[in-house]
Amino acid sequence: MKALTFKRYGKSPEIGLTDVPRPTLRADELLVQVHAASVNPIDNMIPTGIFKAVLRFELPATLGSDLAGIVAEVGSRVTRFKVGDAVFANIFDQGIGSIAEFAVVPESAAALKPANLDFVQAASIPMVGLTSWQALKERVNLQPGQKVFIPAGSGGIGTFAIQLAKLLGAKVGTTTSTGNVELVRSLGADEVVDYKKQAFETVLSGYDAVLGTVRGDSIEKSIGILKARGKIVSLVGPLDVAFARARRLNLVLKLVFALMSRKIMRLAKKRDVDYSFLFARPDGEQLAQIGKLLETQRIRPVIDKVFTFEQAKEALDYLALGRAKGKVVVKMR
Repeated sequence: MKALTFKRYGKSPEIGLTDVPRPTLRADELLVQVHAASVNPIDNMIPTGIFKAVLRFELPATLGSDLAGIVAEVGSRVTRFKVGDAVFANIFDQGIGSIAEFAVVPESAAALKPANLDFVQAASIPMVGLTSWQALKERVNLQPGQKVFIPAGSGGIGTFAIQLAKLLGAKVGTTTSTGNVELVRSLGADEVVDYKKQAFETVLSGYDAVLGTVRGDSIEKSIGILKARGKIVSLVGPLDVAFARARRLNLVLKLVFALMSRKIMRLAKKRDVDYSFLFARPDGEQLAQIGKLLETQRIRPVIDKVFTFEQAKEALDYLALGRAKGKVVVKMR
């Protein structure tokens, strides 16, 4: 079968469509014929080797973690799904990829596709949906009336997280460019900072939480807009010691992550705020709950551009430009 793979880590990873063996199933897994798969920023980061010590891949490795498709085969212990079911899933951190003709999905990671969404729409959801859910509901425990800052509101994670935060009863601040102000307002953003005209840290204040979505010094600057005992959940780093402990990494990596996060931890302690790094985990039960929000149209998918399977590498290149309004999806069938 065909899959989008990378052959090595570094500056020349040789990303492209290649022939790979059709995967075989364990007893608790599904074989899904992939109809669509979305791409996420981490798909461009993995081949660089930046997460080589944390994420395990056998090279050449298939890229992608989001998918929607039809169950083609089920393992002997699978009870919740049958052949022919339309499903969507995230398989991040499983050592396998989704941008392929077929993908293996643990039963625990899958959910039935919302009936009102097509495969492209469904494939756009899992990573951004689970990330937003686990950050805002689990880490932050966002409550009605609280204020959360979600920068890059027109991006893939931003367009979903804004909608979820509003459903949770929060007030939302965000940043975006001039041309996307109306988009983020339509999703529910209350305070919108046009980053081409103003610096958010000079405009916003009194926030209870920050969802870190922008690399660089944005995380450090966001500390200044938080109340005491506020929370920052970063999706872009720096990685911290708690993350290393949770993944049972060795002492050397714990020390490395401690050094990487030393500055942000010092600043956070000074302002009496909490910092943590988050890798979203696959979770079919959470995805099913997200699916209900999509079926009742309380949250809507936002898709910027759809590429063919043959254009999968171009989809990654386009995402890397940082201009997408919502999600970028590869359509296989």
